[in-house]
Amino acid sequence: MLKRVVIGLSVLAMLLAATPAPAHHAFASEFDVDKPLQLQGTVTVMEWVNPHSWIHVDVKGAEGIVNWMVEGGSPNQLLRLGFTRNALLPGMEIIVTGFQAKDGTHKAVGRELTFADGRKLFLSESASGTPK
Repeated sequence: MLKRVVIGLSVLAMLLAATPAPAHHAFASEFDVDKPLQLQGTVTVMEWVNPHSWIHVDVKGAEGIVNWMVEGGSPNQLLRLGFTRNALLPGMEIIVTGFQAKDGTHKAVGRELTFADGRKLFLSESASGTPK
């Protein structure tokens, strides 16, 4: 009887271990290093979600006003880089540098954010030039 229980638990453990984990995308799979961009606009929403934060920015251009989604680091990374919950609020004017999505949508990964008063914050610990 004990042997059957041990075998059953072993089989269950193997089945659970074989469950696929959610994949995490690599920068190069979604964003194009050959498409750097600079967006200047007004913050509409800041999403503090894992695994990446998202800043929604209304940008005025030839097409009218376009809402861009800018990916940043995790909330924990942003806090370590100097962000606070009130650092980025709707209505704030910002400039974001980063790289556009490969699919050409209005989505980007942010590298650096500049506030209207000139202060700058990095958007990810893995951004090129981020202080360690």
